[in-house]
Amino acid sequence: MDVINKIYKTLHKQYGPQGWWPLFNAKTGKFEYHKGDYSLPKNDAQRFEICVGAILTQNTSWVQAEKALLNLEKINALSPNAILKMSMEKLSAIIKPSGYFRQKAKKLKEFTKFYNSLNSSIPKREELLSVWGIGNETADSMLLYSFKVPTFVVDSYTKRIVSSLGLISAKDSYDEIKAFFEKNLKPDIKIYQEYHALIVEHAKHHYSKKPYGSGCFLRKG
Repeated sequence: MDVINKIYKTLHKQYGPQGWWPLFNAKTGKFEYHKGDYSLPKNDAQRFEICVGAILTQNTSWVQAEKALLNLEKINALSPNAILKMSMEKLSAIIKPSGYFRQKAKKLKEFTKFYNSLNSSIPKREELLSVWGIGNETADSMLLYSFKVPTFVVDSYTKRIVSSLGLISAKDSYDEIKAFFEKNLKPDIKIYQEYHALIVEHAKHHYSKKPYGSGCFLRKG
């Protein structure tokens, strides 16, 4: 469908490349976006970092997830071995800023065991979904940003925007919306990464508060 590609081009023209997923820069001590650089992640450490971030950002903002990630980074605990060796009590306390910290601590433990079993191979979506605490959005985020698999990520903003534009029904499932995008886009890792990030950026401006869509320039097209 041409409208899907048109939306992407319109958003890209308006906001430019987003450079997701933010990664920790040891020189600055901050998590930074890498606009125009699609070579990342470059190693297992960065891949794992993205996966941890995908879990910590569940049901919260990136700002809060980043605080938890920084807590892990400060004590050199943003690694599989460190997380597995840490007690549940300590891990829960460290990631507390991300909310639902006891559940997320368990999720991190379970996912890390799975991650180690991969031996640097790329997991299948079904395998990720079989891990306790990993749902559709988290699995697709991991695949897209950590393992560079062209799979479309659907979040609440995506559903809110495309249903507002009348392209899908608000009752459509995650998999139906995902299939809708993938059917109308070529499987290009750059486009998939940028499209998801651009949707989030656009939603911050026009779909984060009611009435949703206020001032949305996509409606005029």
